[in-house]
Amino acid sequence: MRIECYGATRKQDGHNTNEEAFLIGRASIPFAALCDGTGNAEKVAKKVLTLFQRMFNDARLDPANWDKFIRDDTWAKWVHSLDLFLLDCGESSLIGVAAIGNLVVGAYVGDSRGYLIDSEGGCRLITTAENKFRLGSGLALAAPINVTLKPRDVFLLLSDGAWIPLSLYLIQRAVVNSMIKHFSEVPHAVLDAAGRTGRADDMTAVALRMTEK
Repeated sequence: MRIECYGATRKQDGHNTNEEAFLIGRASIPFAALCDGTGNAEKVAKKVLTLFQRMFNDARLDPANWDKFIRDDTWAKWVHSLDLFLLDCGESSLIGVAAIGNLVVGAYVGDSRGYLIDSEGGCRLITTAENKFRLGSGLALAAPINVTLKPRDVFLLLSDGAWIPLSLYLIQRAVVNSMIKHFSEVPHAVLDAAGRTGRADDMTAVALRMTEK
């Protein structure tokens, strides 16, 4: 089995900067993360992802400790550290996941969302917990993500600018229709659908799937 992961981001119409950022790692434990910042937003999102990558890389240096990635308390500690890191610097949402075997595990804070589009074409929201406090508020609490993937299932990370204009049906249709192309086209197809009548906000999408080869 192997993991494919790609992302895309677009600025709000008429804006010169993008308050969002995403990160993808494709090493021994593939991972992806998405942030939507406020305050000095462009720098805030990138700061969060820089520290997230550092914590993640430090944790996976020893393969004997890789089981820690499937534990909710590991992700909760990382979210707590990121929350304190941003105090007085701005705020940011975060959704971050890692792929371990056939599991997608991680956590989220704020209003970015995760969706599962299964191999039979169904689409469901994974991030159902109300989680309004963002990183930098001093009150952020990690809501866990733990999903079993089958081959050809797609796990989708979306910022609020990407998911707000889309129903489950429109997300599913954008993903399924784009699958006849290279998998890297999936995030672009979702953002095309979300911005069909204009981009009222920055928007970001990251798509991940497990394949048999």
